[in-house]
Amino acid sequence: KGDVEIIVVDNGSSSLPEEICLPWSNVRLIAESEPGPGPARNRGAASARGELLAFIDADCEADANWLAAIEHAFSNGDVQVIGGDVRTRYVNLDKPKFHEPYEAIYSYRNDEHIAEGFSGTGNLAMRPEVLSRVGAFGGINIAEDRDWGLRAGALGYAIRYIPEMIVYHPPRPSFADLILKWDRHISHDYAEISGFGGRVRWLARAVAIAASPIAELPRVLTSKRVKGAWERLLAFACLARIRFYRTWRMLGLLVAGSSDKYASSWNRR
Repeated sequence: KGDVEIIVVDNGSSSLPEEICLPWSNVRLIAESEPGPGPARNRGAASARGELLAFIDADCEADANWLAAIEHAFSNGDVQVIGGDVRTRYVNLDKPKFHEPYEAIYSYRNDEHIAEGFSGTGNLAMRPEVLSRVGAFGGINIAEDRDWGLRAGALGYAIRYIPEMIVYHPPRPSFADLILKWDRHISHDYAEISGFGGRVRWLARAVAIAASPIAELPRVLTSKRVKGAWERLLAFACLARIRFYRTWRMLGLLVAGSSDKYASSWNRR
């Protein structure tokens, strides 16, 4: 394995986590005052000196083989951008909260995102020259991972999915936090529609989402990311509640015609 440089980018803490980083000789702590994951990643990448860039979120835990999987993937000179598997770990393995089995199945389907042309940036790696050509990650008012991935694809870069490249993401603290995430995503999506045709498609999508839980039953019943009848029941109940909420919010935006309130929200805790 080659040398590893770890860059921690603080994104608005009241005080820098110097005591946490100080014991590690290969860790550099820097700060980015502009809020959002995109600006923080841009700052870290600009300070990096290595031959590869690998991004992970502060609340994620890398699998023991995460870096080895990245290094192995890039041993193929044709590989330019990769994304990996993101999994959820319950806070209490024996007693999951209402929303946790849902998150285990649905919240971090990075293999599906990559098939759509982008990777979640909390488990993403690339050669530095790719970032230089595609350009910086976007700010807080857009879904920066999707935006960057689609720009990369437009330039001919295919993001490869590496299943051995695993990071573990904690579930959100509560169902309310999960709803806040959807508020942001819905607002970002609404900001991209335009014209009468866009509004008609938005309405059709809202109706389809309300009817979609039944179609998801096979996934819930067969997913390997949850176990037992109770976890599957919780997952389906949470799924139905979220899908109905999404429809309600989408219809509300269609009537109100504004997404600013949630598009610019960002959890900086």
